Amino acid sequence: MTGALYGTGTDETYARAGFGGPVRRGPRPAIVVVDLTNGFTNPSYPSGADLSAVVAATGALIEAGRHAAVPVVFTTIAYSPAEAEGDAIAWLSKAPGMRALRDGSPAVAIDPRLPFGPADHLVTKKGASAFFGTGLAALLCGLHVDTVLLCGATTSGCVRATAVDAVQSGFSVLVPRDCVGDRADGPHKANLFDIQAKYGDVVDLDDARAYLQSLSPPVAT
Repeated sequence: MTGALYGTGTDETYARAGFGGPVRRGPRPAIVVVDLTNGFTNPSYPSGADLSAVVAATGALIEAGRHAAVPVVFTTIAYSPAEAEGDAIAWLSKAPGMRALRDGSPAVAIDPRLPFGPADHLVTKKGASAFFGTGLAALLCGLHVDTVLLCGATTSGCVRATAVDAVQSGFSVLVPRDCVGDRADGPHKANLFDIQAKYGDVVDLDDARAYLQSLSPPVAT
């Protein structure tokens, strides 16, 4: 990542403060795909953008992990009619376009271009972080996961929030930059910089795939 977006010396300032160290890559990773649903990947929805390249890269990453039986967790945001139409969820006052993400609607379905299969896990959330108010941490612990490869949308919202909660929950975090996207380039770059500095490693897709391909399938016990 470059500090040019923020002015000369940003990288040096963060390094001097002790940020940006590499994370440990454990032998038991999981891929967590945050909100690559139609409502986020299809620009016809108020909350959507054209994330075709992100979907393609995430699909390639998932396929790279299949040989080692790396678990995959997909998340979706979905609201009941009462939640979507009322004031119970404060976030929807700030982001009213997300009221269209209704339970059971096409908007909350996983993008059909992704290899979402019956062996994959699905977590439904109401807020930004995939950990907040869900069973994701317990699921990952039950799967003996030590490292999370984080994909999805949006970089400045749900991806960053999930990265923060993942490292605070004890997981190493890797973010393949091609596998995350946003509605605008500025917030995307700014939050990749922030994640790299404080919460995880932002890596190339080839690096992430090589890491997954280096793993051996788990031995049944």
